[in-house]
Amino acid sequence: MDGALAGIRIVDLTANITGPYATMILADQGAEVIKVEAPPHGDVMRYLGSQSGGMTALFASCNRNKRSVMLNLKQSEAREIVQQLARQADVFVQNFRPDVIDRLGLGEPDLRSEHPELIYVSMNAFGEKGPYADRPAYDHILQGMTGAAYVQADPPQYMRQAWCDKGTAVIAAQAITAALFARERGAGGQHVRLSMLDAGISFLWPDGHTDTMILDEEKAVRVAPIAGTYVPIETADGFVTIAAVTPQQRDSLLVAIGRVDLLVDPRFATLESLMQNLDAFRAEVLSSQKGRTTGELLAALHDADVPCGPILRPGEVPDFPQVRENEILVASEHPTMGRIREPRPAARFEATPSTIRSPAPTLGQHTDEVLRELGRSDDEITQLRSDDAIV
Repeated sequence: MDGALAGIRIVDLTANITGPYATMILADQGAEVIKVEAPPHGDVMRYLGSQSGGMTALFASCNRNKRSVMLNLKQSEAREIVQQLARQADVFVQNFRPDVIDRLGLGEPDLRSEHPELIYVSMNAFGEKGPYADRPAYDHILQGMTGAAYVQADPPQYMRQAWCDKGTAVIAAQAITAALFARERGAGGQHVRLSMLDAGISFLWPDGHTDTMILDEEKAVRVAPIAGTYVPIETADGFVTIAAVTPQQRDSLLVAIGRVDLLVDPRFATLESLMQNLDAFRAEVLSSQKGRTTGELLAALHDADVPCGPILRPGEVPDFPQVRENEILVASEHPTMGRIREPRPAARFEATPSTIRSPAPTLGQHTDEVLRELGRSDDEITQLRSDDAIV
């Protein structure tokens, strides 16, 4: 069966993580994605991090189910190819800094005049106006500017993975799908704008900005943020995580760890007092667990129906029983990387399943193929290559 977005064509001029991960989500759901890369190196993610057979795991994880064409957008012939691709597409996605895409003649007004129904998506770091609008950025910068680093710790610490990139990508994929749905209902094409700063603050806000949200100081009751509960609990042979949120879970936790004395401690008697004394509660719980093994502690907590789990090293994740039972990871033979494993598409569709149809492409792998589909002859392709418009 075809995926939910089968028949949707996307021209993808994005690089790094945010844009490519967003379009890969849509590609997994059946969309045809043509990734346009610039010579001589293409997407920089092809060269960052662990690699095998000349392709990095990072690039492969964000670009499966796509075709790659290499076009030199400095040449007018290459820009004409992009314009032709856009006229046949449903979605056009780019993450150039503001004004750069307009100077190339590939801005939203330029393509809209030829294709009124096009969903045009602009992604960038900071938005299209303001003092940072024309500045470059990566995930680290946005973690700092959204407040996330101080949510982690004080002094600030980064979350050591690109959560701003990936969070923005998920929001972008949903926005593109929503725009396509609106078009089906008669709204026509539209310009969708999304910055990492906008998406990062929105993504972090519900739990990271609880105090920032409340402005009425007369009504405010300030308590420790829930970030303080994200503390590993050390055992004799590892670490576990516990999340006792409800009063019943708190009581069950204290019974399970042998601290029934804390059940009558006035500091923890109600949910409100517990939140006011969260650091003290955590210290009491932490102090009594180092003598138990991870297995022993988890068994006691499971029996008491307390939310908990082991803290796994990355290398332990693939063999964790629940991961295996969910069949989250699939192994395959990549044509250049060799044997790899990767997560299947996370959302499972009953009638229109998402699939991994093809591996991440090599640089420019499909240039000639795509040009032939556009009606270009072999002689024209040879001339374009001679003119340095394609590689």
